[in-house]
Amino acid sequence: MTRGFLLAASLLACASGAVAAPPADALYRNGIIYTVDARDSVHQALAVRAGRIVYVGDDAGAARLAGKGTRVIDLHGRMLMPGLIDAHMHPQSGGSRLLNCSLDYLPLTVPQFQARIQACLDQDANKDPARWMVVVNWFQQGMQPDGVATSAATLDTLETQRPIIVRSSFGHSALLNTNGIASAGIGAATPDPAGGKIVRDAAGQATGLLEDAAQDLAMNLLPPLTVAENLAASGKALAAMREQGITTFLDAWTDPETMTAFTTLQRQGKLTARAHFGVLIDLDKGATPQQAVAALLKQQKQFDQGPTRAAPSMQVRHAKLFMDGVIAAPAFTGAMLQPYLENKGSAEQPDWQPGANRGPATYFTQAALNTTLALLAKARIDPHIHVDGDRAVRASLDAIETLRATPAGKRVRPALAHDEIVDPADFVRFARLDVTPVLSFQWAKPAPDTVGALKDYLGPARYAIVEPQSLLLDAGARIAYGSDWPVDPLNAWFALKVGVTRTAAPDAGKEYAGTLTAQPGMPRAAVLRAITMHAAYTLRQERLTGSLEVGKLADFIVIDRNFLTIPAEDIANIQVLQTVVGGKVVYQAAALR
Repeated sequence: MTRGFLLAASLLACASGAVAAPPADALYRNGIIYTVDARDSVHQALAVRAGRIVYVGDDAGAARLAGKGTRVIDLHGRMLMPGLIDAHMHPQSGGSRLLNCSLDYLPLTVPQFQARIQACLDQDANKDPARWMVVVNWFQQGMQPDGVATSAATLDTLETQRPIIVRSSFGHSALLNTNGIASAGIGAATPDPAGGKIVRDAAGQATGLLEDAAQDLAMNLLPPLTVAENLAASGKALAAMREQGITTFLDAWTDPETMTAFTTLQRQGKLTARAHFGVLIDLDKGATPQQAVAALLKQQKQFDQGPTRAAPSMQVRHAKLFMDGVIAAPAFTGAMLQPYLENKGSAEQPDWQPGANRGPATYFTQAALNTTLALLAKARIDPHIHVDGDRAVRASLDAIETLRATPAGKRVRPALAHDEIVDPADFVRFARLDVTPVLSFQWAKPAPDTVGALKDYLGPARYAIVEPQSLLLDAGARIAYGSDWPVDPLNAWFALKVGVTRTAAPDAGKEYAGTLTAQPGMPRAAVLRAITMHAAYTLRQERLTGSLEVGKLADFIVIDRNFLTIPAEDIANIQVLQTVVGGKVVYQAAALR
């Protein structure tokens, strides 16, 4: 016997001889096969037949599966590992933003901010004065210098009569110019919508900044993407995923137009990642929990394509709920147990004291959340809940604890996304209640949004536990990874580097040197498991993907260096050489022979 594991139906041994196994379609040898199985075992070779893994073991055993038609790839010592699973992203938004005027997530001064938007206005061939200029990927928390204010006046200096909307990369804020405010019909008497805020000056006039649901006052005026634009956005999103090595994703806030585009690509054979979709449950506009869940199930019936199979398909088995916004300045829409701090002194002699602002009421009342989760559990839909502040985390865990006491509630796999600050009393509840925190590792670094926009407003004790990845891990939580793209650029390898080191990029500047707080980074094996097996678990796909084991679907990637042994800072420089989904090569950066 070899040290490998062969599919029982493929190799039968008996006293009189052996029945030869059918040859493999593809055989990868002479590599570092990192399996992410229960033992994190490492092997030399892997073989694929009919979209599934039929062998993991040594080179000698793999050679027995080579036939005339077998494609044999010598890895030359390169690493082969499970495909990446992104358990929280927004692919259609990410793809469509590649089609818009983009500020590219850059920290900008006000003059730089204005110049880049003016350049987009000048280059746009359609000068219709009524047509909105949409600007995306604004790193609002990174505006320089720290604390600089932006308002409609910032945009009114631009040479245009067009309404302008600048969308924060975080997705929770938008800035309008004065013509945009007028076009949206926002005046002094316009009330804040449920779950949102119109930021106003001392005289009660709108400043141009809209928070959370208030963005809809302008966003609802933008023309929807055409069918062709939706298809183009979906195609660009899939291309970006292939290059990163992402073989499965969850769209964590979808709509019928997005799912229609992905359905078209799937029917054309162009869906190159396993697609899961979370439908928004939104009670802000008057829907009852029963109506909202019924609308979700209608979309599931229309778009869900049944059980996972070798070829990528679509599943609609998740609900997206928002409990709050973001904890960083200037929004302060994260729901906090204790108030944000305010500077009662001056810039020269600061005196940070608790203010009156604990963020908004959670976007679901406790009763509405309990009812909604119970309905979802009965419908066998898993909840995926946005929580940024510790009060939003607490309320969600309380509701899940209530849910777990019901028969249907014992089956659900709830996920809490982001968890940027969690009260220490709640660390152990994730494991006890079997709740998966889905974390964006790239946020756990010194940066404008985690230093200038956060540190003083939280105070030392709370700031010490922001981005509590290792703290939750040590408390027994099953950590999964989600990029939240396009909140940040899609760069899984940089995120994994930050997950291990809690450091920024080398060119981030002196003020962002070192680690974010004294918390340690996560072990390398833990960050890889978060972006493979644990993410697969949240999607109920762990028996088919997430690790390299015989019988599982052949979703894997080949990378150019050994993740486990290279210097930690070098993880960000890893390049994907090949991406394979269901045994089919969907991305090839370099020839592998």
